Amino acid sequence: LAQLPTIICDNAGLDSAELVSQLRSEHANGRHQMGIDIIKGQIADVVKLGIIESFTVKLCMVSSAAEAAEQILRVDNIMKAAPRPREPDRRPC
Repeated sequence: LAQLPTIICDNAGLDSAELVSQLRSEHANGRHQMGIDIIKGQIADVVKLGIIESFTVKLCMVSSAAEAAEQILRVDNIMKAAPRPREPDRRPC
């Protein structure tokens, strides 16, 4: 999640290093409602801008990520499983 502001700034053609640095500074000072205003290209209060992400959306994202990780681990375990024992081939050549 920490990379999202950088990716959004880069996609908007903004200086991501400067804006993300300012954003982290604001968050470190306790102003957690601050975000990036892409239209103006500056840090702004996202609540005043009407940009609000619901808890339900965040819960679904984390749940989906956990399910994807679990599937990857299952496939990895299947690939590591020992092959089944085979009967020796006693047929004449």
